[in-house]
Amino acid sequence: MVNYDNILIDMTKDVLLEEMWNTAPVIKGILMNCDDPERARDQFFHYLNDLERSYFNIYTEKPFALHQVEKNLAKECIRVLKNIIRTENENITGFSAFQVLFKLAHNQSDILASVRRGFLAEFLYLFRGVHGDLTVADKVDLFDTSGRVAGKARSKILDRYSRLLTSSFGKMKSGLDQDIIGKRVKLRNKILNYFGANEGDWSNYKWQLRYVIKDLRTIRDLVHLDKDEIKGLELAKKYRIPFHITPYYLSLFNEKGRTKFDEGIRAQVIPSVTYCENVRNNQLNKTDMDFMGERSTSPIDAITRRYPQVVILKPFDTCPQICVYCQRNWEIKNIDEAKITGEKIKAAIDWIREDKYITEVLITGGDPLTLNNKVLLQIIQSVAEIDHVERIRIGTRTLVTLPFRWGPEFIDKLAKYNQLGKREVCIITHFEYPPEITPEVLAVINLIRRAGISIYNQLVYTYYNSKKYELCYMRKLMKLSGIDPYYTFNTKGKEETIDFRIPIARVQQERKEEARLLPGLVRTDEPVFNVPKLGKSHLRAWQDHEPVMITPAGERVYRFYPWESRIGNVDDYLYTDISIYDYLKRLHRDGEDISKYQSIWYYF
Repeated sequence: MVNYDNILIDMTKDVLLEEMWNTAPVIKGILMNCDDPERARDQFFHYLNDLERSYFNIYTEKPFALHQVEKNLAKECIRVLKNIIRTENENITGFSAFQVLFKLAHNQSDILASVRRGFLAEFLYLFRGVHGDLTVADKVDLFDTSGRVAGKARSKILDRYSRLLTSSFGKMKSGLDQDIIGKRVKLRNKILNYFGANEGDWSNYKWQLRYVIKDLRTIRDLVHLDKDEIKGLELAKKYRIPFHITPYYLSLFNEKGRTKFDEGIRAQVIPSVTYCENVRNNQLNKTDMDFMGERSTSPIDAITRRYPQVVILKPFDTCPQICVYCQRNWEIKNIDEAKITGEKIKAAIDWIREDKYITEVLITGGDPLTLNNKVLLQIIQSVAEIDHVERIRIGTRTLVTLPFRWGPEFIDKLAKYNQLGKREVCIITHFEYPPEITPEVLAVINLIRRAGISIYNQLVYTYYNSKKYELCYMRKLMKLSGIDPYYTFNTKGKEETIDFRIPIARVQQERKEEARLLPGLVRTDEPVFNVPKLGKSHLRAWQDHEPVMITPAGERVYRFYPWESRIGNVDDYLYTDISIYDYLKRLHRDGEDISKYQSIWYYF
């Protein structure tokens, strides 16, 4: 049994193809010995059906023994492989992976050039999976002993699991580490001197908003930028792509240059070259960047509705700081150009008042905390006066990007709308990385929680926080800081944000193999995929999605069944994912041991 994980990235296509066929000689024989591809397809299906029956038929003489867990995984691989070779799925995706396999088996010389290594890697691991050639887990004997002996043995196993977490946590740093705090203080003082400001200015959110950084020169004067970061910022200016960084958030950067501890922080606010070029292509091609189809779920200006009882109210169209991967980048404006239209907001609130089925309002944007207290509190009060509204969510990133925005006076006024038994007011925020949790953030969270207001986090699972156990560390840190993990979002298919996207399989792998090691109160987030127009689909439920094709680039195409599918005949949605091979190759390039991710191929 060969472990391909450590050598996979260095294999040529010829070697990958040879290994793929060596893993499945019977499949190669079926394809090679048939001149008619449709006859070969039928035999392929018969072989997979017979193979599945052999695993679970007690009367079948088995050439090798599989553990029950391995049988189940082999069954899943068979299900996926049968999906991929179905003619129906070829029709809806416009591509036939089966035809490529058939031609490869017949040694048609030109066909190998038409696919990438990720395509061959997918079938290498699928073929291994259907034949039970698996090395994804150690055997754990739970029932060989009993009583105290069993308890002690089990405890040792659990210690081993926990050791994996704690040893990884020891390599990670948060904004509460003393050495990080020291570097931040130094950079903060440099920023204050640059703007001719003082300590009082730093903690004044209006000063922070006045000096939001929007140009390359200021950033370069304050922190060292790598060449690709400079190029990205130059293109952002050239293509008129807005970007904002608050002075406070800039202090989270490593002053001397990008490191593994702040690369995610930087990537979140510095548009990359790829991002800028893709946005420009969208502009030239007049591509609609409204990936979530919000225009089609907006019954009135400033309102988005995708669920029966919840609506989004958007009073403002900018933020103190713009996240590069924002799903609303198509409508977010430069802070100098943003405006609030009172009549639109009044009409939107009147619309909510007229619909008695709406019980929850998410006030977001843009970031509503960009508004001043008078305007924002008036909007909140108007919503709170609607009898059938039971919950008001405030969607904001200012806890992360501008914690000084949350003064005691504002928190006290907000808390008065939080009435037990009648109405809840809560905060939905967006922490991504451990360095974002700082002493300033803790001070504000302490005030908010003491006022009886809950804080929930929606994390976007990107390449920059997807390494082993990173999200576990983030969950633990958030929970200890008074923030409840709520949702973990898969990065969706917006091509301009390709730098951030990771395979769905990595989201599932993290949940099953890493998050599951944490206590239940810490792993309260739900992994989801946001289906355009229809909303969140749970990624843990195989009934909600299925792989239907492998593209020539090695990308899985998924069919999603939206949340309404069990109560209404809604249309499915096809999504082309990131190639697992390309993701592993990127990890390898960044110094990760990709053998630690070997089971990723078997999450579907």
